[in-house]
Amino acid sequence: MQTKQCQSWSAQAFNQSPDSANQIHGDEMAQQYGFQGGLVPGVTVSAYLTHPAVAAWGLKWLESGRAHVVVSSPLYDEEMFDVEVSNTSQFEYSAKLIKPSGIVSATAEVSIPNIVKAAPKKRGDPFLAADFEPPKALPDTIRQLQQQGCLAMPYSWGGPHNMQTYLREHSDMPQLLDPAQGGYANMSFILGLSNWVLAANTYMNPWIHLETTSQNYAAIPAGTDLLVEMQVRDLFSKKGHEFVDVEVNVFDKNDEAAESVCFSSIDLRAIYKLRGQ
Repeated sequence: MQTKQCQSWSAQAFNQSPDSANQIHGDEMAQQYGFQGGLVPGVTVSAYLTHPAVAAWGLKWLESGRAHVVVSSPLYDEEMFDVEVSNTSQFEYSAKLIKPSGIVSATAEVSIPNIVKAAPKKRGDPFLAADFEPPKALPDTIRQLQQQGCLAMPYSWGGPHNMQTYLREHSDMPQLLDPAQGGYANMSFILGLSNWVLAANTYMNPWIHLETTSQNYAAIPAGTDLLVEMQVRDLFSKKGHEFVDVEVNVFDKNDEAAESVCFSSIDLRAIYKLRGQ
């Protein structure tokens, strides 16, 4: 099969969420914690690193691609950046997101594996109630979620959404992601689901998305109703911060069978409580 080679690329960063409930994306809160301004979401940074895969491999990557992304330093709205692609092969590359100062903000290993691990099965977790008020994120709260289980969240891809594009001009994304043309869900939205279900189960503000390992199983077409399930894998403290590892699986909400379509599986690491909170 003939495929395009993944290419390095450059763009201007776009903070889609300056008014997010996670106020680390707004200037005022971010500056209180020593940042220059509101942080571009980690899921958006991840989308920049996987952009070469979508551009080169297209639907095949949305249906079976894997990515391990680590965000190591902040990227700010309107900053220029380069995504430097290296170690390329037919269906694999490494990437760095580099700022004009030379600082590497994030790294990634991106591929279409020869063997894709089996897709997770739906557990049937109870849904979040409309009036549910999540408890404050503390070690005891997270441990309770680990022991007793988490609530599932419904979501939909389609219509106006702050994550419908990861660039200011949606037409600058690969055509199959363009929301104006009924495009498939992009990685800032897909990885964003892991953020939103975590934040729905426990109240965090501010908090920081650090790392994901994601495996796609099917592309998400416009108009798809989704069901997102989460389980806590681990929690730990380091340098005064409180970390959590969660596994998040994204299913077709309207398929009630246990073998229903799994669109993506995501392992997320986040700081849910920053030092000094």
